[in-house]
Amino acid sequence: MLHINGLVYRIAGRDILDGASVHVPAGHKVGVVGRNGAGKSTLLRLILGELAADDGDIRLARTARVAMVAQEAPGGEQSLIGHVLAADHERAALLAEAEAADTDAAPERIAEVHQRLADIEAHTAPSRAAAILAGLGFDEAAQGRPLASFSGGWRMRVALAAVLFSAPDLLLLDEPTNYLDLEGTLWLEGYLRRYPHAVLLVSHDRDLLNRAVGAILHVDRGKLTLYRGGYDDFEALRRERQAQQEKLRDRQEAQRKHMQAYVDRFRYKASKARQAQSRLKAIARLAPIAEAAADPTIGFQFPAPGELRSPIISLDGAAVGYGDDPAVLSGLDLRLDADDRVALLGRNGNGKTTLARLLAGRLSARTGEVRRGSKLRVGYFAQHQIEDLRPEATAIDHLAPLLPALSPAEVRGRLGAFGLVQDKAGVAVAQLSGGERARLVLALISAGAPNLLILDEPTNHLDVDARQALVQALNDFAGAVLLISHDRHLVELTAERLWLVADGGVRVWDGDLEDYRRAALRPDDGINGGAPPRPDQAAAAGGPTKTEARRAKARARERQAPLRRAVREAEQRLAGLESQRQKVARALADPGLYTEGGDRLADLNRRQADLDDVIAKAEAAWLAAAERLETAKTADN
Repeated sequence: MLHINGLVYRIAGRDILDGASVHVPAGHKVGVVGRNGAGKSTLLRLILGELAADDGDIRLARTARVAMVAQEAPGGEQSLIGHVLAADHERAALLAEAEAADTDAAPERIAEVHQRLADIEAHTAPSRAAAILAGLGFDEAAQGRPLASFSGGWRMRVALAAVLFSAPDLLLLDEPTNYLDLEGTLWLEGYLRRYPHAVLLVSHDRDLLNRAVGAILHVDRGKLTLYRGGYDDFEALRRERQAQQEKLRDRQEAQRKHMQAYVDRFRYKASKARQAQSRLKAIARLAPIAEAAADPTIGFQFPAPGELRSPIISLDGAAVGYGDDPAVLSGLDLRLDADDRVALLGRNGNGKTTLARLLAGRLSARTGEVRRGSKLRVGYFAQHQIEDLRPEATAIDHLAPLLPALSPAEVRGRLGAFGLVQDKAGVAVAQLSGGERARLVLALISAGAPNLLILDEPTNHLDVDARQALVQALNDFAGAVLLISHDRHLVELTAERLWLVADGGVRVWDGDLEDYRRAALRPDDGINGGAPPRPDQAAAAGGPTKTEARRAKARARERQAPLRRAVREAEQRLAGLESQRQKVARALADPGLYTEGGDRLADLNRRQADLDDVIAKAEAAWLAAAERLETAKTADN
């Protein structure tokens, strides 16, 4: 199906692909992974023919049809179903020819046209197109509406539906879930598993890559490496290869050192000179094995929030909406505690973002009561914030005004806590990748050390490693988290409670994500309308369910809360003492102090000695508190 041989592509003199080669057989489904900027999207555009390679070649089967979702959202007055049907160009042309045929047309050609229409099952096309649109969240009424009546994100779903309906021999998908909710992602996963042709899927969604493809193509340092299995298999195999490479490199280095030692010892001794020269040639012939350079780790670190009493937000009979339109959500009786971990479930359009904006204070309740902690600070991440960044300004330009008390070096340190290190902090936003802009927004919303993080699809522009770093950071964060995400891996590893937004209200989902997946894929939906979740397999087997495990995790966090608080207090006390010691050290470094002499010098020396003693005790207290917390975590695992 697809043969890539020695592919070279450069941008501004920089090698994006450098002698890359791979073969993808017909019908294979391959996930394409790699760091942001590694060349994944470039590879798809080269295959599609939108870009021209500097060297090498890309060969496809002679009659293969290749298609990719258009970058521009479709628009106009054409209906959704009409746009999707028009994507099958052959069917549209044949129908037009059959309709235009008159009595003078050759009977043989008319017969050929109708036979071909039968072969491609043209009569079932409307139902197939409608099924795809329904899977992506459009009901029958929506399918008949004009494209122009939908937002850009929904129209991108229509663009995806059109490509899926056209059923090319090689389907190229570049982050197709960025505009989907969890339900749409689950539907797409099943559709791709059943898709009869070849697929190249660029995605950072672990679950999608584990369930929808049978191989992983890794784009790394200009090369392409194909691994069998899903993403978890790829990670395991890559770690194994790196370990083997390191062992081989160590063995080669030991051999090189052994031969070099012989040469150094005997190269000038007549009886051994020939053997020494032979070893010199052998050393020269040893092909160097590169060190298995691990990808630089991207980390996130949210600042520690101040302590608040629970609940930090409570809603009593609240309703919320926009303008004069009917309320989107009503009858809201909810509470968020200081260390809650809540994920919102529900289809796009049901009101998840509306609820997030209400809790963030961006919308006011129409009725009912919303109570907030007086010192509550909220960090709210929304997709539009990435687009609202000033293209000509740097990351420092964006963050420094929010932290006027910090020095430029300290502002850089805050950016470094979100992976924007070295030169990235000082370049224009227009030159940052999508993932780097997302990390900048996370840094901006964290500037005030919020007690509550509300994250609405925070991973759309983050690669797999950055998503894993976000998981770790959220689990380490001492405040509350409200999460909207189609990334099941993120939700599964961070959320302890699930709320379902459906039917104009919000209720607790008393199941886990697997229960929700099964309900979302049922023909009757199983979600809107309140159908109860099926018990999971663990419950049937008599073991603890994921729901029970999540509740146990929440209870463990509650037990650990005083210990985490003690660690934070010890850290804050230690930081304050270190600040005092630095002031004393700066005073002692003043040359004028020693010309003055007198009591001030003696006082500063005594103060420094006292602080050293207090800091040593504070460090011991901090270490003891941290050890008690780790012991509690181990006991609860």
